This record gives sequence, structure tokens and C-alpha cells, in this order.
Amino acid sequence: MQAIILCGGLATRLGETAKTLPKILLEIAGKTVLEWQIHLLKDADVTEVVLASGHLHDVLYERVGEVYAGMRIRYAKEEKRLGTGGAVQNAMKQVETSPFFVLNGDILIGNFSLREMLTQFHEEMAGILLSVHVSDIRPYGEIVSDSNGKIQAFREKQPIHRAGYVNGAIYLFDQSIADAFPKGQAVFSLERDVFPFVSNLYALQTDADWIDIGVPERLAYAREHFSSF
Repeated sequence: MQAIILCGGLATRLGETAKTLPKILLEIAGKTVLEWQIHLLKDADVTEVVLASGHLHDVLYERVGEVYAGMRIRYAKEEKRLGTGGAVQNAMKQVETSPFFVLNGDILIGNFSLREMLTQFHEEMAGILLSVHVSDIRPYGEIVSDSNGKIQAFREKQPIHRAGYVNGAIYLFDQSIADAFPKGQAVFSLERDVFPFVSNLYALQTDADWIDIGVPERLAYAREHFSSF
């Protein structure tokens, strides 16, 4: 089984912290984010990861190589910024398995196994999105799903402070997800240009410990707390 990790972004919100080092190689509790993610993927029997790289690709390749933390590594370098959807489309050229995982390269999750997503996956699905419970939905996009997990709506960032389920940026896709990609486009977003138009997309709700390290305060929180998850 294969997985794609999206790690080609500029990481501008992290400032100097990720200016010369890809944020997927930042250390949390003695391990890089990539090592934590590989551990998560190995538990779901993933044997090969495609790194959708771009910014700082040469640094990434030098540090990671073709085997890292016991995982076979490939690269799908983008020559220009492709957006999340374009990056997945580019990386899928090297993906032969179905289903396959896709992860954002700035996500940490504890007390959860990706096997749960595999258990819930059925062939008639285009994909399953991990939907995580947070106490404040304002920084994130909210996912609304029915009692069977079928996604009913995606809501952009909400101004009201309340708890809810948001996009955890971990996906399990069937190869048929490509049918929803905008035709003839290389640059597009999964969240805006694909997900709202897929009728057989599902969400798996979880209360797992989850951190998006894309901003300094959440990175600092992860470095303080993640080892205790």
C-alpha cells in the first residue's frame, strides 16, 4: 500500500523556523514530523511513501533519501506551486495501489490508528476524510456529515467560537477520486475544487489528539505536549 504526503508548501506562517528546513523535518519530541507520520502509516501496512515536494526539495532529498525510518520513499517534485489538488494529481502518477492515503505534511495525531479508516472504507466510496473534534472551529473548515458518515457539507472558517468536527487533513482515497479533478487543470485545491463536488465522500469522526503545526503557537504546543500523547 502507498501513501502521499504533501510537503511542498512555503511554510510562511512559521517564519524563520522553516526558512531553510522543510517543516516536515522539524523535530517534535526527538523525532521529525515525517518520522511520526511514517510510524502512523506503517501501522496501516503502508510500505511506500511519495513525498509531494516543491519548496526546499533539495534539502528534503538530501536529508531523507530513498529510505527513511524504514520506509521506501519516492518524490513527486512540483516545478511550480500546484495547490493541494494539483500536488496529489502529480503524485498519483507514481501511485499504483487503491485505496491510498494522503496526509498533509504538518499534521500530528495520537491515540489513533489509520486502520480505522481502512476498516470503514468500501469500494463504492471515492474516499474517507478524517474528521477530528476540536474545541474551537474558527481556525479550520468544518465538515458536516450524516449518521452514516456521508459528507453533507463543507463550511469555510466560521466566526463563532464553538466545538465541532473539522478536516483533519488525512485522507484515504480510491483511485476514482481523480474523476473529480478539474479537467485540464494542473493547479487546483482539494478542499475548494474537488471535495464539494464528490457525492460519495465520507468522514470518519474521531476525538483523537490532533495538532496542525503550521503556525508557531501550535508548533510550540506540539513540542511541549506531543510526547505525552
